[in-house]
Amino acid sequence: MKRFRLYTSESVTEGHPDKVADRISDSILDALIMQDPQSRVAAETLLGRGLVTIAGEVTTRGYVDTARLVRDTLRDIGYDEASFGMDPEQVGVTSLLSSQSPEIASGVNRSWEARNGDTSVFSQRGAGDQGLMFGYATNETEELMPAPLAIAHRITRKLAELRKNRTLPYLRPDGKAQVTLRYHEVAGRLLPHAVDTVVVSTQHSSEVLQSQIERDVIEQVVLPVIPEGLSTQHTQYFINPSGSFILGGPYADAGLTGRKIIVDTYGGAVPHGGGAFSGKDPTKVDRSAAYYARYIAKNLVAAGLADKALVEIAYAIGKARPVSLRVDSYGTGTVSDLDLAHWVEQHFDARPAQIIHELQLERPIYAQTAAYGHFGRPEFPWENTTKRQSLTTAQVIQGEK
Repeated sequence: MKRFRLYTSESVTEGHPDKVADRISDSILDALIMQDPQSRVAAETLLGRGLVTIAGEVTTRGYVDTARLVRDTLRDIGYDEASFGMDPEQVGVTSLLSSQSPEIASGVNRSWEARNGDTSVFSQRGAGDQGLMFGYATNETEELMPAPLAIAHRITRKLAELRKNRTLPYLRPDGKAQVTLRYHEVAGRLLPHAVDTVVVSTQHSSEVLQSQIERDVIEQVVLPVIPEGLSTQHTQYFINPSGSFILGGPYADAGLTGRKIIVDTYGGAVPHGGGAFSGKDPTKVDRSAAYYARYIAKNLVAAGLADKALVEIAYAIGKARPVSLRVDSYGTGTVSDLDLAHWVEQHFDARPAQIIHELQLERPIYAQTAAYGHFGRPEFPWENTTKRQSLTTAQVIQGEK
């Protein structure tokens, strides 16, 4: 008898209230970093019925008209009618942004190492906060992401696509998907075997019947994005299981920046350090170091050094060099985890200033990260595998010793 496990991940559409908040925060960051690449931004957004409040700390030479940005963002997502969940023409916008704390700024501007005599270029800036960040990669999908999350993101992207191109004109911006995947144990490894359950909740107009929504979503949204062979006659589908989803968006539920951190990362497959990404400039290691940890993990797996890899990096506020770095290959590594960590330290430099330089993070690339996950998408620089060759060479050298 085959042994199996079930793993579940979820995704939400760009019209989910929390994702709307993330998008506004990241759009503020992009607008400021476009004018001043050295901008320090930590923007938090709260939205509810007819009101958007933005708070946080900003130090910049740039300027953003927050009210106009909020209204443009709402329209772009699809909230262009009050009945959809928020009226961009009538929404109230309150800005409570203030300048960055001078004590935080001092540690970022001149690191602990610089104050103690280190003159190297990338040691001059310190981490913007303490904390631990995780990066992960697995070879179970082409994008080296956990399969349940990859499929869930494809479903929510497809919902948005068919809403925007009017293939399913009754769809509205808010929605979410959840995928449960059955893994079977083969030769001691757990491998994706079949999709067990798919849950989709999508906002819709009042004129459409539930039976049509269920048929359309299964046939035109879900089945086209499930990899061949993973959908079976036993797969269960629950489409709008509450019965209806007419009231959505900020009208039905408040939205808050940073409340979908598991959706943003690895779908619960691995630990999370707790820090959110959106609205934060790259001096905040919550964001930049999490991207770099993914970059490291993906290169390890792409180089064939492990079937899956978890990378943990920890920092002290104001210090450039990480206080710890750990690699866990879950027993799938071609060498020990200690050797993998040693190679990482040889081939990667996780000082914040170096991360920003290597990944070119002082650019307006952040609004597009606000929905459908920050990882597994080739348009982002932390997804490239430029280090795989040097890591493969290191493996060969190790094998010759």
